[in-house]
This record gives sequence, structure tokens and C-alpha cells, in this order.
Amino acid sequence: MNTSRLGCLTPSGLLAAGLTIIVVVVITLLQGGVLFNPGDLNAKAGDPLGGYTSHADFGNRCRLCHAPFWDAAGMSGRCEACHTSIAAQMSDPETLHGALFAQSPALACRDCHPEHRGPTAPLTEMKNGQFPHEKLGFSLTGHQVNQNGLPFTCQDCHGADITTFDQAICQTCHQQVNAAFTVEHVLTFGNDCLACHDGRDTYGDDFDHNRFAFQLTGKHAGLPCSACHAGARTVADLRAAPVDCYSCHAGDDPHEGRFGSDCATCHSPEGWSPALFDHNLTAFKLEGKHAEVKCESCHINNVFKGTPTDCYSCHAQDDAHQGRFGTDCATCHTPNSWQEVTFDHNLTQFPLTGAHVGLECTRCHVNNVFSGLSTACESCHAEPAFHAGLFVGTSCSTCHNTSAWRPATFNGPHTFPLAHGGATSCATCHPNTLTQYTCYGCHEHDPAKIRSKHLEEGITNFTNCVSCHPTGQEHEGGGGGGGDD
Repeated sequence: MNTSRLGCLTPSGLLAAGLTIIVVVVITLLQGGVLFNPGDLNAKAGDPLGGYTSHADFGNRCRLCHAPFWDAAGMSGRCEACHTSIAAQMSDPETLHGALFAQSPALACRDCHPEHRGPTAPLTEMKNGQFPHEKLGFSLTGHQVNQNGLPFTCQDCHGADITTFDQAICQTCHQQVNAAFTVEHVLTFGNDCLACHDGRDTYGDDFDHNRFAFQLTGKHAGLPCSACHAGARTVADLRAAPVDCYSCHAGDDPHEGRFGSDCATCHSPEGWSPALFDHNLTAFKLEGKHAEVKCESCHINNVFKGTPTDCYSCHAQDDAHQGRFGTDCATCHTPNSWQEVTFDHNLTQFPLTGAHVGLECTRCHVNNVFSGLSTACESCHAEPAFHAGLFVGTSCSTCHNTSAWRPATFNGPHTFPLAHGGATSCATCHPNTLTQYTCYGCHEHDPAKIRSKHLEEGITNFTNCVSCHPTGQEHEGGGGGGGDD
């Protein structure tokens, strides 16, 4: 026996091999290739691609999916040639397929999309692994283990078909955890769970409202979400909730809008009372005694808007002047006290100067009469007796000023010292009127001696003494004056 030759290469062996190949090819051709077909293709219709609506439409054209061994692109390349939108995702890690291939570059299409399992078999099958579920808009962060403490499987939520999801499963599962809350939650926010929930509990139990512009403090902290987010069905609805007080509390406004709609001007989330309104931010600041007054003293029956700010509207009954000095109380008074008078008399037609400055108002304004008073001196200062009626009709200011009665400044054409000869009043020399005077009233005690003396000096006029004695001094005359006896 020759052992140097392989048995299969003998003429008989080669003949047997050739016949076998011919038989297999003939059977395959006669049976449509069923010998190499592991099963029927999926027949579920989808959007048309290249003239086909399902893989079953390929018939026996296996080459549409199965590339020859010398094609470097392989079967996945045939898939991408048809499913161009998926091929575009491969280069974008932000997409589902791009993320899948970014974390598993060796992943082939058939690893997730098996075929030849029958016309109704699912075309997507995910094994438990690192599937980027968040790319579908729902993270599995909050769904690591189920209620029994076991890891979630795809079938727990998706059943037999990974490509479908019924949101009723959310309610079914969560009712087992907390039935009362789930029922109330669905009634309040609807049953479209995915409209608000993303699997990360962004709006779940761990939601922190204080990270947003509207923080929950005071009375707001204990309110249910539906109190402010009534009728919300989506995240957009939740974010659209108004943040101003009046949108929620218009029905609680006892002022009925008369004080505006910015409740925070007076109130805080701690409660409606006490109110913290800062009146100094208004046109009427509360100063002095006003700061101690209760709100209702001025804002009767909770009327705030249009409340008058002039003094007289509130203090007419307190007016001791009974309107005689007008209605602008602030001209004289301040909010500190009625007795704190700040009236500037110098702004009137009768400025206060000299001794008038220190006088009490009532010295001139008797019985609180202010309007219509005379500004003449004699209205307050009766003529003294020593004037003897000589100055009737003459203004006091002709001789006197407001600093003091004396010294008086009147002298006019008077050449005599006012205290001449010990005179105590004008009447000493002017017994009747200022235009008449007599020297004899003092000097007639020895008229013979005066006459004799003047005759010796050659003076014959004894009636006009001032012609020789203009200042009342002796020997001032020029002598020899004539005149009547």
C-alpha cells in the first residue's frame, strides 16, 4: 500500500467529491437555496427603502444582505448602504447609534438586529449591557433595580418587543410601590409620564425647587405641586407657572386691587400678617407722629389708592384757627408736634425784627386771630401819656424803631437838646402843639430881670427867643435884634 498519497486525491476520491458538490448545487437550486437559509425573513412593513417595505420582499436575493468574503465592508456595509440615515448617525456620538458604536466599535448591525427568525419576529434584540438609553430621552439612572431588588431587564418595561413601550407599565409598576400617590398623581398631571419624567428624577422626589428663581419658603414650602401647577401636563407647562403673587392670590386680596398687584410690597411668604409695607417708598413719607399712627386711621375701610396727602383732609377737626389761617398746616407746623411751629414771619408783609423777634405769637395774634391784623404800631402800642397827644396821626417809626423805645431818633428841625432845661416831655416847651412853643414857660420866673438884661445888651425883641438862642444857650444872639415887644 502506497502511503505517500492522500486518499482523497485518488481518482475515486476526487470523483466522489465532484459528484457531491454537483448534487448539493442541484438541490440548492431546486429548493430555492433553502439548504443555506436558517429561516424566513421579517415581513413587518415599514417605510419604503430602495423599493422594499420589509426584508421579506428580498425573496431569494441573499446578496442584498450577504456580502462575499472578499468584500471588506461585510454585511454591516450592506445594511448601511440601504439604511442611510442610520449610517449618518454612526459619526455622531450624540445619536443613539453613534453612542452605541462609540462605546463598542466592534459592534455589528446583526448583533442587535438578528434576522431569519420568522415573519413576525422582532428585528431588534438588546442584550443586557451598556445600552445608551438616555439617548432615547429616558435615562435608566432611576431604574437600576425593581421593587424586589432585582436588576431591571429590558423585558420588564418593553415586554417581548424592545422597540415598543406602553406607558401603562409605568402606572402598573408604580402603583405597587405607592398606589394612593400614583392614582392622585395621574389624576393631577395626566398619564403621559414621559412628558415630564426623564428617568433621572429631574421632577421627582429629589426635585429641589430652591435651585430655581421661585424658592419655596414660608407657607409655600408645604404646598402640593398642583396648588401652583394646576393642569400641568408637560415640562413646558410646569415651567410656565407664573411666579408673581397676584396670579395665585388674587382671590385672597381684601384690597380688591385698590393697592395694586405687587403683594410682596407689603407681605412675605411667612404669612399675610404682619404686613411690612414701607410707607417711605411712597410720595407721603411717615415722619414724626405719623410713624406711630395705625394704617386704618388714614386708610379707612382699607381704601389705599387716592388717599389725600394734605394735612387738612385729616386734621380739619384739630384746627384751632378754624380756617382763619388757611388750610396749609405745613406752613407753620411739622409732623413732630402741633406745638413745633416753624412759621417764617419774615416771609409776610410784617417781618419780625428787634424786640418783636422774641415775642409769643399770642401777644399780637390774640385769640388765635391771624388773618386781617393791622401792622400799624399803635394797634399794639397805645400812645403814652407823656406824648400828651402831640403826635396824633404821626407814625411811631418817625421817632422809634423795633429795637427799643429809647433812644428816640426824632429831632427834625429841633435845635434844642431834648433834655433842655430839665424838660421831661415835649409838652414842657410845647404845651399845645408841636408847632407852638414858649420859652417863658420856664423863664418867666423873673421877667423884669430878663428884660433889663436884654435892654442893657440892646435887645428889644423879647418874643422870638430862638432868634438869638437857637440851641438854648446864653449869649448866642448877634445882639440888637429888633422886633415887636
